[in-house]
Amino acid sequence: MNLADMLTYADIGQLTAIAGRYQCECKRNSKHDLIQNILITLGSREFMKAHIQECSVGDLRFMNMLLFDERSYFSLEDLLAAARQATFDVPENKKGSYREIVSRFKNSGWIFSGPSQQTRFLFQVPNDLKERFRELMGENIRERALISEEPEMYRDEGDMSIQDLPLMLRYFKDNEPELNLDGALYKRYQQGLMNALHVPEPLLSKGGWTFGYGRAFEHYPPRLALLYDYARHRQWISVDGSRLKLSSSGHLMLEEGKCDSLMQLYSFWLRLYKGAISNLPSLIYWISHCSREWITVSSLEEAVGWLIKPFYYDDARSILEKRILRMMLHLGLIRLGETPEGLVAKMTPWGIEAARPMKLR
Repeated sequence: MNLADMLTYADIGQLTAIAGRYQCECKRNSKHDLIQNILITLGSREFMKAHIQECSVGDLRFMNMLLFDERSYFSLEDLLAAARQATFDVPENKKGSYREIVSRFKNSGWIFSGPSQQTRFLFQVPNDLKERFRELMGENIRERALISEEPEMYRDEGDMSIQDLPLMLRYFKDNEPELNLDGALYKRYQQGLMNALHVPEPLLSKGGWTFGYGRAFEHYPPRLALLYDYARHRQWISVDGSRLKLSSSGHLMLEEGKCDSLMQLYSFWLRLYKGAISNLPSLIYWISHCSREWITVSSLEEAVGWLIKPFYYDDARSILEKRILRMMLHLGLIRLGETPEGLVAKMTPWGIEAARPMKLR
């Protein structure tokens, strides 16, 4: 439903609150007059652009979460959870009431109760406001990204991650590698596996922290950890005593030579990293929006870093460069290169398509 429809179903109390919020000059006892003035105000591109510029960072994060949520309706608990996540850089004892945030957005015409008896305790955001907000917020973000010259050399891994899945399974089939007491491949097997793949990575060294980005992330470098977790998710591998072997479905996959699509691996990555980076799909969308041309990663951090919540010892910059951009490179979504300005990035055609929300594809 669009804003005009939701205003029609709204009670006069909410309409009065919205009109008061935007200082609309209208008859407060006339529902028709209230609706017309609110539509004129919120329908103005100049007004909406100024409104976005005036919003606090927390409010913009809150709206960003609602923009990229595919659900048509939200419970109050959903909205409170989104409000809590949006205030991640504020000390716990100063956050105030999450209910106040939800109430403020309701009185601003962004959130409405459902129109029917079945949905009256649920909430929704007008579709046309979503699209208008996405467009103007995109302009705001894109203005911060700095265009760069094309690097002399750059990395584009294409679909090599999908090509490496059967190579990994073939290595497991031929070697039946031994696992240590922690359930991980011994280093000699890890190195042997790396030598068999298109894209090798340095093995993990001792020390540091390794959790939050999948089960295998504790034992293996990020790209290999993703492939390993995906193979386990697809039940292509199994553990027999202290040996790692292929399951019957893993043998069948190799025999038939039919591997999964890059989109399937990408969707799995989004789910795998969701616990640590809850708004990952929206971040990829905004990265895509900024980097249709070569841009500096330092300016990209300025453009979207405020949307990234630190995760334990990972700050926003580390998450952007190591957990998002590097994995986007491995999944063929983006190209990375070096110029005198530093690290630069540009989306691939496949990456631009994959980054679009489902409703926009």
